[in-house]
Amino acid sequence: MCGRFQLSVKGKHISERFNVEVFDEMYSPNFNCAPSQKLPVITNINPGKLSFFQWGLIPSWAKDPKIGFKLINARGETLGEKPAFRSAFEKRRCLIPANGFYEWRKHDKTPFRIFIKDEKFFALAGIWETWTDAENRPIHSFSIITTKPNKLMESIHDRMPVILPREHEEAWLKEKNTAQLSKLLIPFSSIKMEAYPISKKVNSTKNNGAEIIVPVKVEEQGSLF
Repeated sequence: MCGRFQLSVKGKHISERFNVEVFDEMYSPNFNCAPSQKLPVITNINPGKLSFFQWGLIPSWAKDPKIGFKLINARGETLGEKPAFRSAFEKRRCLIPANGFYEWRKHDKTPFRIFIKDEKFFALAGIWETWTDAENRPIHSFSIITTKPNKLMESIHDRMPVILPREHEEAWLKEKNTAQLSKLLIPFSSIKMEAYPISKKVNSTKNNGAEIIVPVKVEEQGSLF
């Protein structure tokens, strides 16, 4: 799965990399992006603008928006089958800019920062929806698509987010053939990625600064508080 990620670059770098409009009054770097937060995405409907959607997809037919807490991730292998994701996969896709993501090693809960070498930032594949509440107010939300782990991730977790190679980003937003889109939902090359253990400070969203991405030795892991 993918339950936390990092987008700590400056707004102008996002603008230059993705050719989108970024308003500084709306965007600020975030070292600890978490579910339920409003986070930057680039949608297929408005690809020239950085939008801010809630992390945790709420299907349009949902009776309770709290379902979004259970739908922060969508398995790439079954996107076309699941009622919560099928329509969004066909019609509403997005890119989620990131320059790292976090995963907790299963056997000892050690948190790791995983990123692309040379600290380049990248796009995660996502889908989005619009849900309307009883007072007709829309909530835009998204889910990050996951796939099986690459060799780097195998020792940490049994799933990983889909990282789109730069040459596939436009296709993810514009392609209409879901069979072709499904071919993009594969593990990113492990030889282009790195990972290292970080402090358990990342466990709390109250901690949101560069200190949480400092490498640590596993035996130095201390209490969160």
